Amino acid sequence: MTETENAAAAAGHEVTGGPDRHEVVVVGGGAAGLSAALVLGRARRRTLVVDAGEPRNAPAAHMQGFLTRDGMSPAEFLAVGREEIARYGVGLVRDRAVDAVRDADGEFDVTLASGRTVHARHLVLATGLRDELPGIAGLAERFGQDVLHCPYCHGWEVRDQAFGVLATTPLSVHQALMVSQWSKDVVLFLHQVGEDELSDTDLRRLAAAGVKVVPGEVTEVVTGSGRLTGVRLADGATHPRDVLFVAPRAVPRNDLLLRLGAELRETPFGAYPVTDERGLTTVPGLWAAGNASGFAEQVINSASRGYRAGAAINGELLFADLDAAIGAAQA
Repeated sequence: MTETENAAAAAGHEVTGGPDRHEVVVVGGGAAGLSAALVLGRARRRTLVVDAGEPRNAPAAHMQGFLTRDGMSPAEFLAVGREEIARYGVGLVRDRAVDAVRDADGEFDVTLASGRTVHARHLVLATGLRDELPGIAGLAERFGQDVLHCPYCHGWEVRDQAFGVLATTPLSVHQALMVSQWSKDVVLFLHQVGEDELSDTDLRRLAAAGVKVVPGEVTEVVTGSGRLTGVRLADGATHPRDVLFVAPRAVPRNDLLLRLGAELRETPFGAYPVTDERGLTTVPGLWAAGNASGFAEQVINSASRGYRAGAAINGELLFADLDAAIGAAQA
């Protein structure tokens, strides 16, 4: 067993063998999932976290903007989180949830890639999303280092350097305008976006911000001495740059939501579940937190949404059990 599984077993939680029964199963061991599990563990709820080990921010060397954790590496953050949930007897398994069904009682059976089945009264999906990068030579290799996507995450660290912004849609104008707050040397490479796709307002704002617009398809991210040095276009021209911002295509990991019949809403950044303010989806007992619930959740936001879902679930379980006890007494 892992350290967290040993802690769970010591607290009386079954973590191996057949169809394990839990009050809550959390799918996803990132900030949202661990935060929900921490609240539930402290509330003495029998909780299991299923973690496939694919955090979205794994390529990043550090995370920023999380009060008291500014500059901590994502790996260290998750390691501390796992230690914390273990203190409260929360189980953790390294596995992938591949299927889930809702039974006649409105509870959930979750099938893992290992063949194991775990049962839960409530199910939290904190599976996040994955970033799909443009297929440009050298781009993926530098992602999280000097190919970046979020100025709030990385802008301070690369301030006043020569920025490039790779347009993936006309919305990339917004990204170029945002990053101009951290550098006055910004070039927007239109790539496969046509000049005619930019509005007059876009062009006026870019000019006011001092952002240079360069048309033409980008074919390669140029590197040297272990860092990004420029951007090469299809016509062979190379533009020296120190940093390149790009907005990856967000691909929500919403397979289990679809299988369980949760209502999704289409956004420019993918399909996400319809939830109430606590994270409850349109399927009773099914919750979404972190980037599984929306595109724009940073680590600190994800942790907050996990906390909120965990507290709400504990309340739901408490009152369901009290009402059941009342009904049994009356019968």
